[in-house]
Amino acid sequence: MKIAFFGLGHMGGPMAANLLKAGHELSVFDLQPALVDALAAQGAMAVQSPVDAVADADVVISMLPSGKAVASLYLGDKGVLAHIPQGALIIDCSTIDAATAKQVAQAAEASGRRMIDAPVSGGVAGAAAGTLTFICGGSAEDVQRAEPVLLQMGKKVFRAGDHGAGQTAKLCNNMLLAIHMIGTCEALQLGADHGLDPKVLSDIMLASSGRNWSLELYNPWPGVMENVPASRDYAGGFAVNLMNKDLGLALEAALSSGSSTPMGSLAKSLYAVHGSQGHGQLDFSSIQQFFAKRS
Repeated sequence: MKIAFFGLGHMGGPMAANLLKAGHELSVFDLQPALVDALAAQGAMAVQSPVDAVADADVVISMLPSGKAVASLYLGDKGVLAHIPQGALIIDCSTIDAATAKQVAQAAEASGRRMIDAPVSGGVAGAAAGTLTFICGGSAEDVQRAEPVLLQMGKKVFRAGDHGAGQTAKLCNNMLLAIHMIGTCEALQLGADHGLDPKVLSDIMLASSGRNWSLELYNPWPGVMENVPASRDYAGGFAVNLMNKDLGLALEAALSSGSSTPMGSLAKSLYAVHGSQGHGQLDFSSIQQFFAKRS
C-alpha cells in the first residue's frame, strides 16, 4: 500500500522503518530534515510538504508529540485533511487528549473520510522490535481495516470504543504504570536501606503478591536486569518528560469526568519534581534516583 507517515522521532522512526520492511511504499515528512533523511536512506520517499505526502495515499499515519500538533497537521486552511484521498484510512498513533482526538476524527467524518485514534504501548524498544500494542478508538469496521497495517508495527490491537476511547485507555494505562513504577522503586530502596540485595528482593517480590510489570520486565534498580534503561544509566526508553505529559493528560481527563485519582496526582507531582531536577530526558524508571539517600 501507499502510506503517508508523519512524525519520525524515537517512536515514529522505527515504526515507519517496519512498514518499509513489510514492503509498503512510504512517503515521509517531519519538521526535522535529518529524521526524513534517515528514512529516505532506508527506502522511503522524502517529500517537501505534508500535502505532497498524502497524495494518492491508501493510509495516513501520524505519530506526533501533542494534540496541538495533531490538530495543526489535519485541520485548518493549511491542514492536510482536505487533500487526503476519500478512500484512505487515517490512523493517529499520537498520545494526546481525547477531546482533540474526537475533534479531528469528527472533522474527518464530516469530510467523508475515515479515522481512528491508535496510541501505542511498548516504548522505543517495542517500536524497533515491532511488538507494540495499539489501543484504538473508532468504529469496529475502521479498526478492523487498520489491523493488518498495525500488526506490521506491533503484536496486539485492541478496540477500546469510539473516537477518543483509545486515548483515554492509553492514559489510564500510563497512569497505572507510573504508580506501580514509583511503588517498586520505594520498595527496592527500603529493602536496600536495610541491607537487602535488590536482586534477591526483586526475585522475592516477583514470586509474591507484589509482582508487577516494572519488577518483571523493567526493573528500575541498576544492574538487576540486563537490557533495561536502569542498567545503562537510564538512557533511552520512555523519558520522564513524556511520562509527565501523559500524567498531565490523565489528570485533565480526571477533572473533566470528576474522577478521583489521588495516586495519579501524587505520581504526577513526583515526576514533575524529578524532571525539574534535570532528569527530564532520562527514562522514567530513573525515579529510583529520587528515593536514593543523599549525603
